Amino acid sequence: MTQKLLFVCLGNICRSPAAEGVFLHLLEARGLSNQFLVDSAGTGGWHVGNPADRRMRAAAERRGIHLPSRARQIELADFGNFDRILTMDDDNLQAVRSLAGELGARSDLALVEPMTSHCRRFSDKEVPDPYYGGEQGFEHVLDLLEDACSGLLETLTRD
Repeated sequence: MTQKLLFVCLGNICRSPAAEGVFLHLLEARGLSNQFLVDSAGTGGWHVGNPADRRMRAAAERRGIHLPSRARQIELADFGNFDRILTMDDDNLQAVRSLAGELGARSDLALVEPMTSHCRRFSDKEVPDPYYGGEQGFEHVLDLLEDACSGLLETLTRD
C-alpha cells in the first residue's frame, strides 16, 4: 500500500520542498520510492508555480539532494488525498488544522503533525524559515529535515 505524505510550510519555496526532496532522496537510497507518494505545499499562494528558492536548491545540491517540486497552495482535497500532512512550524500547524476544520471531524482525513516530532538528534520545536537569513540558515534547515525525515521514514517502515 502506498503511503502518501504532504510537507507544508508558508510559501512552499524553502522548507517544504526541501523536506520533500530530502524524503525522496532517502526513499531512493533505500529502494522504497514505489511505496510512497510525496508532495509539498504552502499555506500561502504567493509563489505558486515557482521552483524552490535558489539558495535552498544550492544548499540541497551540495548534499546531492534534488528539489523537483513547483510551489502550490494546500487545498481541502489534500486532507483526503494524503495520509499525513507534516508542518514546519506552529503557525503552519495552526493554519493547516484550521483549514482541516472546514471538513469537520472525519476519521478519513490526513493526520496533521509537526515535522520536528520525528527528529531524533535535534530538539528544535520548529523548522525555522531561512528565507530572510543567510546561507547557514538553509544548512540548519537541511540538517533538521534530514534528521526528521530519517525518523519519519523509520516510523513509517516500522509500522
